[in-house]
Amino acid sequence: MSAATQSLQPLWDRLRHGWRASPLPRFFGWWTGELRALLPSRWRVWFSSGANWHLLQCVGTEWTLRRAGHHEPLAQWDDGADALVQQAELSAALRGVDHEDLRLALLLPAGVVLRRTLTLPSAARDNLQQVMAFGMDRQTPFNVAQVYFAARELASPAPAGRLNAELVVVTRSTLDPLLGHLHALGISIDAVDLSLGDDRLGINLLPLEQRPRRLRPRLRLNLALAAGCVLLLVLALGQWLHNRQEALAQMQEQVEGMRGEAQQVATLRQQLQDNAGAAGFLAQRKKNTVSMLSLLQDATQRLPDSAWLERFSVDNTGQIGIQGQSKQAAKLLDALKDSKLITNASFQGSIQPDPTTGKERFYLTAQVHQPSANKPHSTAVATGGEGP
Repeated sequence: MSAATQSLQPLWDRLRHGWRASPLPRFFGWWTGELRALLPSRWRVWFSSGANWHLLQCVGTEWTLRRAGHHEPLAQWDDGADALVQQAELSAALRGVDHEDLRLALLLPAGVVLRRTLTLPSAARDNLQQVMAFGMDRQTPFNVAQVYFAARELASPAPAGRLNAELVVVTRSTLDPLLGHLHALGISIDAVDLSLGDDRLGINLLPLEQRPRRLRPRLRLNLALAAGCVLLLVLALGQWLHNRQEALAQMQEQVEGMRGEAQQVATLRQQLQDNAGAAGFLAQRKKNTVSMLSLLQDATQRLPDSAWLERFSVDNTGQIGIQGQSKQAAKLLDALKDSKLITNASFQGSIQPDPTTGKERFYLTAQVHQPSANKPHSTAVATGGEGP
């Protein structure tokens, strides 16, 4: 055992004792047992713990081998038989058991074992073996060098701050001959225990240095497979995350493209609304504006044929300017008085005679009658003949 392992051993022992003292092992044992009972018998073997315990017991000179939890013996032989015969009997009984899962426990009769129930402080839980070894000569007629012993914590209730523990002791002079006999037969023992019905008590009186070292290649293979499963799970999750990220990136690109298209559509819609508004504005303004042709037609119908117009203009405020010559310019206001398009007609300045033509020169202003507030742009028309 390395120095690092020795330094971690107390911590491991405390964790192991704490786990065993908690109700979790009993709960999980009951739960897994109930689940295993629901499975077919062939499946139960696959989901077993792996350790296949067989119990070896000697009564007088008669040896009996049976499976843990079963009453029927698998093999029986006499202690006085030949060693090869005993080995053959044991090998035949264990022929169908996987060597890796095989565990043998030697059961001692209750008469050769000393059992004591002790009440100890709770602080002794982590070092129960050492505490029992220290008080061996006070609790038994023997010292530590004369016995093999095991200690276990009991589940029975104890006072606050204390625990109940059981000390199981067997003398070396009793156990060593049995171990020597089995060693001579080539039989390796994993535990020395007491019989409890058809099963075992659950302790191990066999010293640590005499316990066989079991190689478990299946465990290493299972651990490697478990590590592979974890690695595959991580890779699968990573691939899934990568796929999600790629899908998200594609969706973001699609959203950006759709956002650009939506912006273009919004721009086109705004342009359409602006164009429609401008067209509607022009149509409404054209509807509400008196046309120049209507003004000229109205002025032509109302002015006399003797009138000569030199200029006819309309500015953006709807003011009309009429400049020209007429034989009787003063009567022009009466001619325009009943017009529905030309209102507020008046002369600007004085009426002056023209010696060349013999007519009166005038400049008349008026206002276009607008049905709305929209005002047309200024327009000028110059004439060069007699009549409007």
